[in-house]
Amino acid sequence: MRELAGKTAFVTGGAGGIGLALGRAFAEAGMQVMLADIERDALAGAVTSLHNIGPQVRGVVCDVADPGSVDAAARETIEAFGKVHVVCNNAGVAAAGGIDNISLDNWRWVLDVNLMGVLHGIRAFLPHIRAHGEGGHIVNTASMAGMSGGLGFSPYTAAKFAVVGMSEGLSQQLKPHGIGVSVLCPYFVRTGIGESGRNRPQRYGETEMPDPASPAGQMLALITASIAAGLDPADVAGRVLAAIRADELYVFTHPDMRGQVDARFAAIQAAMDAVKKG
Repeated sequence: MRELAGKTAFVTGGAGGIGLALGRAFAEAGMQVMLADIERDALAGAVTSLHNIGPQVRGVVCDVADPGSVDAAARETIEAFGKVHVVCNNAGVAAAGGIDNISLDNWRWVLDVNLMGVLHGIRAFLPHIRAHGEGGHIVNTASMAGMSGGLGFSPYTAAKFAVVGMSEGLSQQLKPHGIGVSVLCPYFVRTGIGESGRNRPQRYGETEMPDPASPAGQMLALITASIAAGLDPADVAGRVLAAIRADELYVFTHPDMRGQVDARFAAIQAAMDAVKKG
């Protein structure tokens, strides 16, 4: 999709961070934008902040872990703008992982938002995009955690690996239909994901904080500091727009992370070679 002006974009997690930066970039490109987020007040502020850029920016409250909520957001977006062309399944949360305290509530919450939320967005919008026949693009937000297991045993890593695989398979099947797919794999970005427990629904139990002295607690402190020093979300949004226009599958933002990816693939290739020699 080289020409974005006049088209419509739907962005989850749109009240802040990467989602809001995407909404701003789309509005600046002349698109109609629907921001979706679970935080009503923050969403209203985000929409207001973009009205000076493009008047065709609206917001819809949406819990991506609830397929009915995503379906309703899709209907409202289509009713507002007629056709949707770009869907960014961007909403994400994080919770403690590790091997010391394996919390089923943490795993269910993170997988429901970070993995099933992506699926719900695809399911809600893909039939519409195929039906209008004007082409489109789906952007799924994964992470470098979906390319390397550096964060250890965690629901976040598991979900992001799954989003990468989902996006690769989806890209193959949608290419003949003129619909592109990108999977966004940033490293640390200045977002509020470290405080995502503020939006944790009661059905997933209380947010559990690890002991600061434990390995999980030390990892959390390192991640918190890294987020604070991370990349500006606007830089990430710029890469995404370029990827949509160029129909790129993989969207990376931190080239210095290549070493971790190379190490992983080297280990995989070595294991393959060992089988061949055996």
